[in-house]
Amino acid sequence: MLRIAVPNKGSLSEPAVQLLKEAGYSQRRDGRALVHVDERNDVEFFYLRPRDVAVYVGQGIVDVGITGRDLLIDSGAPAIEHLELGFGGSTFRYAAPAGVAASVQDIHGKRVATSYPRLVTEHLAQFGVEADVVRLDGAVESSVRLGVADVVADVVSTGTTLRAAGLDIFGDPILKSEAVLIRDERSDAEKIAVLTGRLRGVLTARRFVLVDYDVPGDRLEEAIAVSPGFEAPTVTPLHGSDWQAVRVMVPRADINDIMDRLYAVGARAILATELLAVRV
Repeated sequence: MLRIAVPNKGSLSEPAVQLLKEAGYSQRRDGRALVHVDERNDVEFFYLRPRDVAVYVGQGIVDVGITGRDLLIDSGAPAIEHLELGFGGSTFRYAAPAGVAASVQDIHGKRVATSYPRLVTEHLAQFGVEADVVRLDGAVESSVRLGVADVVADVVSTGTTLRAAGLDIFGDPILKSEAVLIRDERSDAEKIAVLTGRLRGVLTARRFVLVDYDVPGDRLEEAIAVSPGFEAPTVTPLHGSDWQAVRVMVPRADINDIMDRLYAVGARAILATELLAVRV
């Protein structure tokens, strides 16, 4: 039975559960349950603190898990990043009051408050910078005003929270993180392959839609140039006509532009259909 660790709370929890559901796995009905067995798929789910997922995977207690790249690195666990999952994106940055620091080198000898001490320590070491890294579990942006630190290292989305605390972001990003599937190198490769294929199928389906349209035969190549597809379109002659029916996968983000351009080259009956899962 494949053992999978899932975040039990936080910003990664709900998207992770939804991804697994779309991949065909049942999930717990009681939000307080710590374990759920999906007998049909021969899988056992463990709902753990996001910070603990990498530790359990790295020790081989569970086979795979979903966590953030930042949490994986900060844990120091020997788990392996296996697959990017396309949600939970974040950027990790340094920030300080104006005039305190403008580059990583300016952090030398200062106090840095963060919830990710290992990650920050390793990043500073890459630049030969020595600093006093102060671990905090929350409200990192308040640490400078309270006199605990000179600089903070924290997850940044818009930067509004840091600016409200009188801090300016500086330097290049420490890390760009997102949710990832991680694995223990000793895990059953065959069972993980099934899980990986399902997750990739859902992620691909989220990025593409299926488009069907009819086009005159003499405009077919123009239409295909507009919508070349994931690999190549399927083309079928329409009965009793010189028109062709085309089916193709196109990027979801481009769908309206592609439909406009197809119409402009003479395509008609243009339909876009949602995909639930694919295997490519």
